[in-house]
Amino acid sequence: MTPDEKINILMVDDQPAKLLSYEVILSELGENLIKAATATEALRVLLKTEVAVVLMDVSMPDVDGFELAEVIRQHPRFQRTAIIFISGVHLTDQDVIRGYRSGAVDYISVPVIPEVLRAKIGVFVDLYRKTRQLESLNRHLESRVAERTEELRKSEAQFRVRAELLELASEAIMVRDSDDHVVFWNAGAENLYGWRREEAIGQRIHQMLRTVFPVPREEIVATLNTDEWWQGNLTQQTRDGREIVVACRKTMNRETNLVLEVGRDITAQIRAEQALLESEKLAAMGRVAGIIAHEINNPLAAITNLFYLLRGHSSLDDDARQIASMAEQQLERVSHITRQTLSFYRESKQPIAIPVRDLIDDVLALQESMLRGSGIHVKKDYSPGCVVRGFPAELRQVFLNLIGNAVQAMPEGGTLRVNVKEGTDWTREPLRGTTVSILDTGAGIQPGDEEKIFQPFFSTKSTKGTGLGLWISKGIVQKYDGRISFRSHRRGESCVTCFRVFLPGTPAAHASAASAADKEPAHSEVRSYA
Repeated sequence: MTPDEKINILMVDDQPAKLLSYEVILSELGENLIKAATATEALRVLLKTEVAVVLMDVSMPDVDGFELAEVIRQHPRFQRTAIIFISGVHLTDQDVIRGYRSGAVDYISVPVIPEVLRAKIGVFVDLYRKTRQLESLNRHLESRVAERTEELRKSEAQFRVRAELLELASEAIMVRDSDDHVVFWNAGAENLYGWRREEAIGQRIHQMLRTVFPVPREEIVATLNTDEWWQGNLTQQTRDGREIVVACRKTMNRETNLVLEVGRDITAQIRAEQALLESEKLAAMGRVAGIIAHEINNPLAAITNLFYLLRGHSSLDDDARQIASMAEQQLERVSHITRQTLSFYRESKQPIAIPVRDLIDDVLALQESMLRGSGIHVKKDYSPGCVVRGFPAELRQVFLNLIGNAVQAMPEGGTLRVNVKEGTDWTREPLRGTTVSILDTGAGIQPGDEEKIFQPFFSTKSTKGTGLGLWISKGIVQKYDGRISFRSHRRGESCVTCFRVFLPGTPAAHASAASAADKEPAHSEVRSYA
């Protein structure tokens, strides 16, 4: 905008005489005066014209000034446009406050004093003109700076390093001297490591990051001196103490004797690979366990039958029969474990009706040794008729993970409560189904971890966990159109954590299984492994 360019001033009033008087008063400013008799006309002018100041009457027949000001302020182009109200009636303090909230910057009362009106309008006109001139000057300066930067980049060798940085700006980019002192630290490095640029500049980079090199550092220095580049994975620490694995590429610039380091966080990738390897190991172990259980099952059945016959043999006295009965009970226990192991690794191809109480009991049986070793009391409360339709192995995985986490949270003992009952999910349309609640009296979940508990690779078990269990469990539950939630309640030093799984029921799909389950009474049991 040039200094001689006229500024648009919009005058809004339903009385032509007033518009004419404003025009006469403001004509001395030498600006472009635009008149509008209605709010609609004023809005039409604003949409087509860049306006610096709006002078409007508060009282108009179609839309009052307050409403018009609010409409104008809602448009992004006019959020900073100066609006001045003219009122021919006495305004209360509430009216004045309402006007300022609507976007007004000033009030003028009738009768209008020409000098005051011209002075106030002139101030906002000058402010608008200078603001536009400053914006134009700023754009010009930015253009000149960009041109000068481009010239320097092309003419000076040191900007070749920064050209590489611009190409890799999404990664952590650092430049250090031969003594390891940081001379450049980009936003990617700030995001990855946590130190701001001004904090990192001048620090010894690998001392600050506590870098662990995959090979002796002397070898890396020798490689840089000969080949001018090196790449490998470094183990480093962030500002908040997290240990991360960074894929690093180093480049030596002989002209400046500076080393460019580009780092990319691959911690999640490494954990995913480790989790996949662990999953493959567990799957292989599961297949082997299934094969072993299958091979054991046949001779085990024969031995069980032999003990049944032996128990009733006439040659045995009472003591021998009692011993044979005890041995038969232990064989039945081994058979039960074998059947459970086979059921885990024999997945059906189609979803089937699954009694939830049997599913939970299978999982608790598998965790019996850990429950006994930790001295945990188990309390079960099952309602009859709780049946869901799905794949047993998937749902076992969910509850094995939740119960396993609860057991690990109580290494010194505690109480594990498992409740199974019919319920309704009210977070959506009322949906009937089965609710499984797993409560423990362990250490609980810290408030800062609650939002991240279902995220992949997040674990509260330090390096012991993969951080995938709850994430996978949530995915399985969502696959069934269900919902998983949790809550930790603290009172003093004690804590109770509850994970709640809701699985929708489809009664028509498994009416027979539900009917069979309904014949079983409600079940409540307390078992102590202390």
